[in-house]
Amino acid sequence: MKRQSISLLMILVLLATLFAGCASSGKPAPASSAAPASSQAPAPASPAEPAAQPASSAPAEPTHKELTVYSAMPDGEIPTYFNAFQEDTGIKINYVRLSAGEMMARIAAEKDNPQASIMHGGSSDTYIAAMKEGLLEPYQSSELANVPEQYKDAEGVWNPIYVGAISFACNSEWFKEHNLEYPKSWEDLTKPELKGQISMAHPSTSGTSYTVLATIIQLHGEEKAWEYLSRLNANVRQYTKAGAAPPMEVGLGEAAVAITFSHDALKPAMEGYPVELSFPEEGTGFEVGAVALIKNGFPEEQENAKLFIDWCMSVRGQELYIDSASNRLPVNINANYADGLVSLDQLPIIDYDAVWAGSNKSRLVEEFGQKIDNAANLKQ
Repeated sequence: MKRQSISLLMILVLLATLFAGCASSGKPAPASSAAPASSQAPAPASPAEPAAQPASSAPAEPTHKELTVYSAMPDGEIPTYFNAFQEDTGIKINYVRLSAGEMMARIAAEKDNPQASIMHGGSSDTYIAAMKEGLLEPYQSSELANVPEQYKDAEGVWNPIYVGAISFACNSEWFKEHNLEYPKSWEDLTKPELKGQISMAHPSTSGTSYTVLATIIQLHGEEKAWEYLSRLNANVRQYTKAGAAPPMEVGLGEAAVAITFSHDALKPAMEGYPVELSFPEEGTGFEVGAVALIKNGFPEEQENAKLFIDWCMSVRGQELYIDSASNRLPVNINANYADGLVSLDQLPIIDYDAVWAGSNKSRLVEEFGQKIDNAANLKQ
């Protein structure tokens, strides 16, 4: 009886051990048998629940935040325009300041490998010549809807940004001292009392002076114009590179008269120099200042370049002519301009043919060099 009880007890113990082993098989594997956490790739996000993106209500910024510009605007004006553009858009402008003639020559030399995206400032004559040589890319701003037809490019390539007429900037103190009247005609500039007292830029480097040359030819015809320019040359003290330099020479008393655009002539006058304006009675030419895309400019800058053109033609861009004290007349009919400026409809403006002037620029500049002055000794 005792042996049977022991045997029964051993059977019960054995059964309890077996049941415990079966229950333990559902537990997790020991930590020592698991793969290290760093070796496991995270599970991909479910297509129905994409990973959350940071929320933003700000407009997309330009992917490229720079723009390269060749500008013929005066050194003193450029920062006003370019700094304001950067403030408005976040786009930094890298620029080289050149006279209009130098600007075109540089773009032509770089035709196969352009180093800028924008041609800025200078007369439309220069842009027409550049267009003829295949240096510009067509782009027309939507702001042209606010510009009078006579200032627009019929070919749809460049965009107008200001206008100005050719004038005579006169040093009032010099004329008072010599008891002389201001010149009232082109012929007056050839009088012997003005010998060595005329300052003007050279048409090979200056858009201003090329407009002067084209104006005289359109007034008199080529044969008479070359004869007149030969007589005028006898009174020119020295040719300069830039069209904005002669009025400052007059302001400083280095010359009695400068042939220049009225907005450039007014600048030293507003700064307190003894400069007053006169306009030729028989008629004067005018410029339409322009801006355009350079053909094959930097691809990453193209959207910025178009934005810059739109901005230059906007009311915001046009009214900066007041802030820069440039005395330029805006082309946008909605833009305000500085008090005291003389509009073109108040002047004896000729029917200036900018297309003819631009198309004949290379030939006429070459003839000027051969017949009048070869640009061997230009003053900065």
